[in-house]
Amino acid sequence: MKLSVVIPVYNEAATILPVIAAVAEVDAGMEKELVIVDDGSTDGTREILQRLAGQHKIFFQEKNSGKGAALRRGFREATGDFIIVQDADLEYDPREYRDLLAPLVQGVADVVYGSRFVGSRPHRVLLFWHYVGNKFLTWLSNLCTNLNLTDMETCYKAFTRAALATIAPELTANRFTIEPEITARVAKHRLRVYEVGISYYGRTYAEGKKIGVRDGFSAIWAIVKYNLFA
Repeated sequence: MKLSVVIPVYNEAATILPVIAAVAEVDAGMEKELVIVDDGSTDGTREILQRLAGQHKIFFQEKNSGKGAALRRGFREATGDFIIVQDADLEYDPREYRDLLAPLVQGVADVVYGSRFVGSRPHRVLLFWHYVGNKFLTWLSNLCTNLNLTDMETCYKAFTRAALATIAPELTANRFTIEPEITARVAKHRLRVYEVGISYYGRTYAEGKKIGVRDGFSAIWAIVKYNLFA
């Protein structure tokens, strides 16, 4: 069996090498490939990745188009039996891959979400209103999908190849709205979804966090759009 780790990257020069090293070193219990998509970085990330050519599957978007566009490209290039999304910012721990993969390998799930809001693993204490926003978006998504997720916006989403092949051709979102779109497509196809508690080493905006209030309003529209009109 093989695991594809899809890593969308935009302006993460300070963290991209530690993330790649962490993913490469982790023992996921199977063969592993890294599929890295640079989304038009301008801070030196692109040049760092160019020096790694030949070591991993690395692709360069011509211009910055958003996380969704980078993910969709990565999904097309992934060849594994299982696929995990990994952000390039050190907020999520690749050593937890085995926990995320377990329901997929056991054959009881088609999709696994890593939830930052369940379990006893460490969670950095950060912004209250960011937490409220995440919970509201998850609640609204659940209202539309009839799922009972605790963390729709999580980066850690893992798929079987068959499950991803079912939803990937339908994905159209270019930016952070890819998260509610994925969940809407998963629900519409009645895929079996599990959640696993994960740790979370969140960043502040001063440390490089990119998602903001405008993205939250975009996510509200995306939840309505992809569940009711698409």
